[in-house]
Amino acid sequence: VLVLPGIGFGAADDEKSQAKAASAAIISKYLQATQSHDGALRGVSMQVDIEASVPKLKERGKLRALRNISKVGRITYHVLGFQGDNTIKTQVIARFLQAEQQGQGNDTLGITPANYKFKYKGEWPFDGKGAYLFSLSPRKKRVGLFKGEIWIDAATGLPVYEKGRFVKNPSVFFKRVVFDRAFAIQNGVAVPRYMTSTIDTRVIGRVELNINYSNLMQNSGADGDQAESAALPGAAAK
Repeated sequence: VLVLPGIGFGAADDEKSQAKAASAAIISKYLQATQSHDGALRGVSMQVDIEASVPKLKERGKLRALRNISKVGRITYHVLGFQGDNTIKTQVIARFLQAEQQGQGNDTLGITPANYKFKYKGEWPFDGKGAYLFSLSPRKKRVGLFKGEIWIDAATGLPVYEKGRFVKNPSVFFKRVVFDRAFAIQNGVAVPRYMTSTIDTRVIGRVELNINYSNLMQNSGADGDQAESAALPGAAAK
C-alpha cells in the first residue's frame, strides 16, 4: 500500500518532465526561427496606415506613411499624407512613432528567455492552423517589455500573434498601454499584419490606435534610410 503513492507521484513527475521538455523544444524552435530570419525584414519598406482617435475630445486622424527598415535595422517613416485633427498628429501618432524608434535594435526588449518567463498554455488553432500559446512575464520592469501572451506557429516556430500590457510606460504622456498585434508568415518570415492599442493618457484621456501594414517591398536605395528626415509626422505631414 505504501508503494502506490510513490508510483503515482513518479508518473506525475514523468508527465511534468515531458511537458517541460516539450515546452523547451518549442521555445528553442521559436528562437532558432526568429534569429535565423532576423535580417529578413531589413532593407525593406511597407505601407503603414494609422488611424487614431480620442473619444473625450471627439477628435480623430488618419496617417499614411512608408515605413523603411534599413539594412542595419534602422526604422524611419516617410509620411505620404495625413487627414484629421492636429492634436492627433502631434500628440498621439508622433509620440507613438517616437516610442517605436527609441526601442529599435534593443536586444533587451526581445521576446526571449533572457527577458521573459515563458509558461506553456497548450496548443490551439489560430487562423485555421495549429499554434502554441505561451503566457509571458517580464523578468524586469523595463520600458518596452509587456505582460501578456504569444502565439507561435506550430509548423514554422514563428510568432503569429502577441498581446499584452506594457509594464513600464514608454512616455510620461502615457499612463497605461495595452495592445495586440498579428503577423503573417510570408516566405518563411513573420511580417506585421496589424496592431491595435488602447492608451490611457494623462492629458487627453483614452486614445485608440489601429495600424495596418501592407505592400512589403525591397528598398531601392543604398541603405533604406532615404526617409530619415521625415521620421516624425509633425514635420512632414500635409
